[in-house]
Amino acid sequence: MTDDRITQRLAPKDQTLQEAYDVPANFLEIDVCNPETHGIANKRYTDYEVRLKTNLPIFRVQECSVRRRYSDFEWLRSELEKESKIIVPTLPGKDLKRLLTFRGDD
Repeated sequence: MTDDRITQRLAPKDQTLQEAYDVPANFLEIDVCNPETHGIANKRYTDYEVRLKTNLPIFRVQECSVRRRYSDFEWLRSELEKESKIIVPTLPGKDLKRLLTFRGDD
C-alpha cells in the first residue's frame, strides 16, 4: 500500500485578482534578443544581447545586459546538462540566418 499523503496535491491558495496579476515577490527574467551580425564573408559571426532583470537579493544589480556569441550558448547548454538534472531545450540552428534568401545584409 502507498501513502496517499505523499502524492496528494496541495490545496490552491485563494488569491485576489490583484495578487494574481501583481509582480511576483521574487523573480528572475532572462531575455535573449537583438542579434547582430559582424564581419564579412567567412569571417562573419552573430552575437546576441542577454538581458537580466531580477529583484533577488543575491544579485548586486537588478538589471544588466551583455552580448554573447552562439558558442557561449553551446558551452552553457553543455555545462547545464553535465552538472544538473535540468532538461535544456536544443538551441536553434546556427546557420538559420544564412539560409534565409530575403536577408538585406549582403
